[in-house]
Amino acid sequence: MAVPKKKTSKSKRDKRKATWKRKAALQAQRALSLGKSVLTGRAKGFVYPAQDEEETEE
Repeated sequence: MAVPKKKTSKSKRDKRKATWKRKAALQAQRALSLGKSVLTGRAKGFVYPAQDEEETEE
């Protein structure tokens, strides 16, 4: 016989939502940091084509 599930408490719901938002904020911060380092030329862990290669192809 089917039994309805118990409702999730507000504290558990809020805790899960806070964890999700914290992870998203951390990823956004890392992406912004990587973007800044690529623009300034300080990126060490990110490989992208150099500008010299693009100019020679044209």
